[in-house]
Amino acid sequence: MTPAKTAVLYRMVMDKHVCPWGLRARHLLKSEGYAVDDRWLTTREETETFKAEHGVKTTPQTFIDGRRIGGYDDLRRFLGKPVRDKDRKTYTPVLVVFAVTALMAAAASFAGGTLANPRTPEWFVAFSMCALAMLKLRDLDGFATMFLGYDVLARRWVSYAYVYPFVELGAGVLMVAGVLHWLSVPAAMFVGIVGAWSVFKAVYIQKRELRCACVGGDSNVPLGFLSLTENLMMIAMAAWMGWRAWG
Repeated sequence: MTPAKTAVLYRMVMDKHVCPWGLRARHLLKSEGYAVDDRWLTTREETETFKAEHGVKTTPQTFIDGRRIGGYDDLRRFLGKPVRDKDRKTYTPVLVVFAVTALMAAAASFAGGTLANPRTPEWFVAFSMCALAMLKLRDLDGFATMFLGYDVLARRWVSYAYVYPFVELGAGVLMVAGVLHWLSVPAAMFVGIVGAWSVFKAVYIQKRELRCACVGGDSNVPLGFLSLTENLMMIAMAAWMGWRAWG
């Protein structure tokens, strides 16, 4: 009979704080078949004493066969699990926005009685504009700082970096409603063209490796094709809405 795998886990469990990484470590150990000796650190004093005794700076801490494995990331490495690199560039945030707004557009069409609604692609682009603007507005100052790294107009007129998300949001809302085309179409066309040229110049002419501010100033999305896509979508949407309104 194979002996049961056991692990000792020290984690903070206090009246006003339960360490989320401790919960994740316990869940990971149990999912890997370990019997967990779950030891709670119930006060700050007890926690500080534990850290000083073992020469560690953080909790939780896992011990297996008398050997200290370490914190949550160390435990994942020990178990052969991937560890998220916080500095790794990823397109995931943008792809998630596009996936969700596509579903929203489809749902709006379905609510109207058909998925073949000609407004479905319009709603998709407009919803995407609104969602991306919302992410920028979470931390307007952080967005502006990153945006200034590559936008050609913002570098000449810093206030544009603060105006841009509001223009994107306003144009998106008006396009969802299908009103005031005289305002939404030129606004979307203008920011789309400036944005597309800024990205194209920085990435494909200057060959710079930058992070994109499209989902906010705290993202690790690389400036590149998907960043250009956001702007090209706005240009195409503006052209289409203008053609429908006046063509």
